[in-house]
Amino acid sequence: MPDRDTTVLDNPVAASLTGRHAHLARHHGRASSFLPEVASFSAITAEPGAWDDLTELLGTDAFALLVNCPVLPPDHLVPEFTFEGYQMTHPGHAPLPRTTAHIVELGPADVPEMLALAERTRPGPFHPRTHELGTYLGIRENGALVAMAGERLKPPGWTEISAVCTAPEARGRGHATTLITTLIHQITTRGDRPFLHSAADTPAFALYEHLGFTVRTKITIRGYRTPRGDGRR
Repeated sequence: MPDRDTTVLDNPVAASLTGRHAHLARHHGRASSFLPEVASFSAITAEPGAWDDLTELLGTDAFALLVNCPVLPPDHLVPEFTFEGYQMTHPGHAPLPRTTAHIVELGPADVPEMLALAERTRPGPFHPRTHELGTYLGIRENGALVAMAGERLKPPGWTEISAVCTAPEARGRGHATTLITTLIHQITTRGDRPFLHSAADTPAFALYEHLGFTVRTKITIRGYRTPRGDGRR
């Protein structure tokens, strides 16, 4: 595929919230965020007052994830989470797995099982409406959902692969590879390039490299909680 602008990946949350995911976004001043039942990701500008706008947008006792945030938060925001990892991009071509017959597209009726699988495997934040961000695929064994992967952020020209997870009892069967390569094929077929975020100290990192992803840059994702309504932190 032809080279394309990667600068939109410097702030993929903001680019997604103001683009293809605008219908799932909320905005206030210099702050933007996904609807709380969709995702925890938020974005702010580097201008003074942006953190205040985000606090007002989210309300009390609310959680926000920010990717490579340009400015440090004020003291009243409580740090809860820090993820150090890598943003990886894919060149945009991958053969389909030898068989995709056992892959199912997941939708609203599958949400309870998707939430349960995410709770067991911890691939990252997953909410009741996260599946609305894009296509989510799964693999079932004996009727039970044992693996899934899907699409999350969508800055212009790019689609993030996320929520890659397999139940412990179904690991070692190539489910993650099957789902990721299927998503790569679907994403590139419609003209986008795939990207994702990964920690370096996880077996998934080696899998992503094996499937053709390369590191573009380091990233830091931090989570903050707004003050509680009772005045306590």
